[in-house]
Amino acid sequence: METRPLGQTNIQITPIIMGTWQAGKRWWVGIEDQDSIQTIRAAYEAGITTIDTAEVYGEGHSEQIVAQALGDVRQDCVYATKVFANHLRYAEVIRACHRSLKNLNTDYIDLYQIHWPAGSFNSDLVPISETMAALLELQKQGKIRAIGVSNFSRQQLEEAMACGRIECIQPPYSLFWRWVEADIQPYCIEHNLTIMAYSALAQGLLTGRYGPGHEFPTGDNRQANILFQGETYIQALNTLEQLKPMAANHHTTLGNLALAWLIAQPQTSAIVGARYPQQAQENAQASQIKLSLEELATIDQLSQAVIATIPARPVMWNW
Repeated sequence: METRPLGQTNIQITPIIMGTWQAGKRWWVGIEDQDSIQTIRAAYEAGITTIDTAEVYGEGHSEQIVAQALGDVRQDCVYATKVFANHLRYAEVIRACHRSLKNLNTDYIDLYQIHWPAGSFNSDLVPISETMAALLELQKQGKIRAIGVSNFSRQQLEEAMACGRIECIQPPYSLFWRWVEADIQPYCIEHNLTIMAYSALAQGLLTGRYGPGHEFPTGDNRQANILFQGETYIQALNTLEQLKPMAANHHTTLGNLALAWLIAQPQTSAIVGARYPQQAQENAQASQIKLSLEELATIDQLSQAVIATIPARPVMWNW
């Protein structure tokens, strides 16, 4: 799989990135460790060498699963993990990084990201300058190679950049969730930041596997995702029906068509989760799909009917 530079660094990332929230098990149902290990390994063998995780995914469990899956090929991989909003004091960032290093069984993290801004989830309002000071120290020590942020507004991103170089931002971004395009994407283009889009398949909605009236089991975070609710969900299903002929023309799936559209956007790579090896292998194939400018425009036009139903809010879950 062809790679792309992360921001202004010499770190090379894949356009499709393996997401491992589900490997942490918390907020997911029916996840088995052995499946997760085999799936992450299948992603690597299919060419996806960039892996995204976080300390909060199962309180380090996802990071440990990544280590089990890829420990013998760690030097060929890019590890991206995150420090959560409740660990943004200087000393807490240092401790959190050391925990992640241990969980990942590595002596360096390629990309270390602030998962949510200070104040999120009732966390302390820590000045970004304090958090960035810790990250820059970790970078100086060689424990992290690059710094990123996640779920930041443009203003918060600019404030972080004023303290030190940020190489990427990780926002929710998919064909059906486009808030990043308003002001964050132009900033990333101007300053050469990578956009690592999470929920790139709208938590599975864009695969077309869910039908009218679908209900998720208790404990599945998608119960609270507004894309699966009301008029938005109905319109999404209608739009997916309209996209099926184009997917068929490319001999691909609806999900891979949506991923191909996403990674064709400026500065953008797509984080995609998977439960089973076959899904990871299928996701990797999206990098080979080449859409024409006309097809990209058609896909964009069809998605607008879904976007028009979404309330003006940057977070897709009703938590």
